[in-house]
Amino acid sequence: MRAFFSRMNPALRGFLILGLIALVVVVLQLEATLAALLIVARIAFLLALVFFVYLMWRERREEIAAWPARARVVFYGAALLAVADLGVNWYGGATGLQVLAFVGVLVLSGAAMWRTWRDQHHYA
Repeated sequence: MRAFFSRMNPALRGFLILGLIALVVVVLQLEATLAALLIVARIAFLLALVFFVYLMWRERREEIAAWPARARVVFYGAALLAVADLGVNWYGGATGLQVLAFVGVLVLSGAAMWRTWRDQHHYA
């Protein structure tokens, strides 16, 4: 039996495992538990993202402090806008065109931060 699964296509094996997990959740009526685990996973992901950004900022804060005031305001403003966008989406959710607005704000905030970073590291 083990040889059968080891020779199986990895994608098919993965789909079978996911199907088995879904079957267990439905049969044992664990939808509420699954919803609670999803909320915990979202919070853990958000905390991991915040911790990563904090570590990156801490490593480069002296360099950013040497930038002109306008560049710092744009960089930190875009970062705060992205965080607010994520918070609003996490709290209220997004449907329809709101998803497009959510993604658009994140992309434009990231582009502003990247452009500011690149302009401050561009040597003529």
